[in-house]
Parts: sequence; structure tokens; C-alpha cells
Amino acid sequence: MNVDPLPRLIQGGMGIGVSNWRLARAVSKLGHLGVVSGTALDVVLARRLQQGDPGGHMLRALGHFPRLNVVLPIIARFYPANGAPSQKESFRAAPMPRLDMLKDHEELLIAANFVEVYLAREKQSGVVGINLMEKIQFPTLAALYGAMLAGVDYVLMGAGIPNHIPAVLDALVSGQPATLKVDVAGSGDASHLMTFDPWKFWQGPPPALKKPKFIPIVSSVTLALSLAKKSPGNIAGFIVEDSTAGGHNAPPRGPAKLNARGEPLYGPRDLPDLERFRKLGYPFWLAGSYWGPGKLEEALAAGAVGIQVGTPFAFCEESGIAPELKEQVLKAVSEGKIDVFTDPLASPTGFPFKIVQLEGTVSSSEVEAGRNRVCDIGLLRQAYLKSDGTVGYRCASESVNDYVRKGGKAENTRGRKCICNGLLATVGLGQIDSSGKFEPPLVTAGDSLMHLRYFLRRGSLSYSAADVVEILLAGLPDEVGVMQT
Repeated sequence: MNVDPLPRLIQGGMGIGVSNWRLARAVSKLGHLGVVSGTALDVVLARRLQQGDPGGHMLRALGHFPRLNVVLPIIARFYPANGAPSQKESFRAAPMPRLDMLKDHEELLIAANFVEVYLAREKQSGVVGINLMEKIQFPTLAALYGAMLAGVDYVLMGAGIPNHIPAVLDALVSGQPATLKVDVAGSGDASHLMTFDPWKFWQGPPPALKKPKFIPIVSSVTLALSLAKKSPGNIAGFIVEDSTAGGHNAPPRGPAKLNARGEPLYGPRDLPDLERFRKLGYPFWLAGSYWGPGKLEEALAAGAVGIQVGTPFAFCEESGIAPELKEQVLKAVSEGKIDVFTDPLASPTGFPFKIVQLEGTVSSSEVEAGRNRVCDIGLLRQAYLKSDGTVGYRCASESVNDYVRKGGKAENTRGRKCICNGLLATVGLGQIDSSGKFEPPLVTAGDSLMHLRYFLRRGSLSYSAADVVEILLAGLPDEVGVMQT
């Protein structure tokens, strides 16, 4: 049996482009698990190229992709002919994800995920993971294959029940077709499947691949038990995330209730049962607000291998959040004037979503009201069965008339925000709409955002990934929190 040390710190795979290759690389080089966000990497690559690829990193990584006939059409489509991007034109769209995925979209997804993981691992020997969301199903097979082509070490997945992923990884690493069951509303007992066949992609025998370790992100021991029973031996451990984490949160258990601010009300039933997690016999990491003073020690004392840390890395120098937004947030933190609201309606998924309250972002009702409701990224669209038996797509954050025309209920659109466009704008990849206006950003963070003041030294409004690691590990002996598998 192989003996491999497990990471004490796992850097969260946040947002769209927040946990970018630079951040994952920095954390990995420090000896911990650096993680890239696998969300919308096809759009991210397409827009980075259209911005002229500052530094040439996208083109350099694409140059190492093993199929030149895949790379050349991507460059021809998205990279400016003279390398100089227009500052006033809308981005050319990447295809929207769908059940019957087009060949060029599948290839773009594979190349984009390869690029992000390749750059995170480039010329360094640390470990790198990719984080995917179970609720975003259509890109999953192609995304995983692209990441595996680049040698990804870990796959993390939350926001759902990812019980299919171990079988998918087994199939891909053996060069066999991988199948994924996807959710289609109104289908009853009928199954809808997506398949990726490495032989078809390569038009012949695929290369040998390394199998990454799989770590599901869960909020309850019941889900962890279910995953462990269905995939014995194929799970490296669990990230146990509570309701204080940024981004999407699991809904509270029991009848829906709101606090005085209008946020979902969580109670004792929503706290992870750490005693039962210890009895599972799997390594686990605690996530949510386990990065304040003394929290790592608390996690280790509770039996955890270590912690997953999101918010401090999200606002460090290496993350993808636009510098002006980082400065705005960190200035508000230093002044004690920051607020995070757990919005029960914002996400079209129906899951609560944490939004930092910032002037000029979609946290403002005036800013949100001023944008055109449009679904042109489509990551969180719901597939549904149409009356003619074909599959359609709708999003509660799109035009209300369009949503209702597709069979959705108007009341389901109230309070919804376009998470996709908002997150892309947060990392400087916001679209320009038909009227010439930029999409406004949407910033998410965990409840403990105010604790970022511990990383702001001597009045500075910036800090590095190395600063985060140093402060989190201060005072701990080297051997503490390291387990073997």
C-alpha cells in the first residue's frame, strides 16, 4: 500500500477564476494542496485569450497540449489577430453547456482545464487539485479529462451528491468511456446520460493517465456514509463544510425559517457531527470558519487531518479577484465596516448564497436593477423535458418572460441574481452588454470575513498566500496534522 502524506492545509477552490493557477501554484509550492476552480474554465480561457493573454501564459500552456489540431481552432477563434484586444467590444461567447455537447465545446473544455492545471503544476513538485460543483453537470466529464491530462493530483467536488465521480475517474484513467447521469426536470424515472469516450477524442488509443485522489465536500455525516458505502476504497477523505463557508451553502435542515435579517436560520441539526465523522475511519478536513486564531489547533484536536481555507486565500495577492475589489474589501475590513449576507434567493439553484455587501456590486438593489436579465453563460441552467420530448434549458435568473415561456413559475424568479456573470466580473472578465455597460461584479466570502484583519500587517491592505500559510501554521510542530493513507 502506498504511503502518502495528506495535506494539512487545502486551499479552497473558489468562484470562477478566484482560485486561479497562480494561487494554486503558490500554495502548492509551499507544501500544501493548491486547488484551481474548475468552474467555467472554458469561458475563462476564451476571455483571457480575447484580452490578449497578458504574459502569454495561456498560449504557453496551450503549446503543451498534446493535440495541436484542438488548440489551433481555439486560438483562431478567441485570440486577437494582432494580439491587441479592444476595450470596447463584448467578448465573443463560448458555447453554453448542454446535454448534447458540441465537439468544439468539449475540446474547449478539455483544453481549458488542462491549461489551468498545467500552469499550477508547471516546473514545481507540489500537489494540485481541481474543484468542481456537482450541480454543474454538463461540463464535468470533459473538465475532468482535461485536468487529468495535465496530471491533476486531487479532485474535490461539492454542491450535491457526487456519488458518480469515482466510477468516472476509474473509466477515464483506464481509457474507457465514462458515463454521467444528469438531472432533467420532468423526466420521471427516465435517465439522461452524457458520455465521454477517450478513444473518440484521440481517434485511437488514449495515453496512460494517473488517477487523482477524490475528496467529496459534504455538510453531513449521512452524505459521507452514503458516498463511502457506494465507493469503498475510492475516497481519500472528506472535506466537512459548515454553513459559515462562502459561496453556496447547503440549505438548513427542517422547515425553512429566516432570521431577522432575512437569512436562512441554521440550528444544531446543521452542525457536522464530528464524533461520527471520526468513527467513519476516513481522513477529514474541516471547512467554513476554521482559519481564525486557534481554529487549526481546534480542528486537529477534533480529529481532523487539517483544514480547508477559502476566504483568506480569496483576497490574497495571488487570487484572481480584481485588485480594486480586493482593496475595497480589505479597506472595509480594516475599518470594521464589512458585511456578508446569506441570501436565500440569489442563486437560481435554490441554495443559499453568501454575498459581500459592497458599493457598485450586485449586492446593491440599484445596481442589480440596472442590469439586463440575461442568461448567456448558462452554468446554473436547469435542464427540463419539453412537451415534444426534447430537452430544454431555463434559468430563474434570466428574463422573467423567457423563464415563464419555458414552463417556469414567475415567483421562482424573484430575488434571483446572475451568479455566472457576477463572478466573472469579479475576476476582471465581465461582459459588456449590448448597451455598452459592463456587467457588475458579485463578491462572495465566508461569514468570518472580518477575521481578515489578522492578515493585514502594519496597516497594509494586501498580503500574500505565503502570509496566510505562515499565520495559520504559526506555533504548530511540523508533524502535527499529517496522516498517511
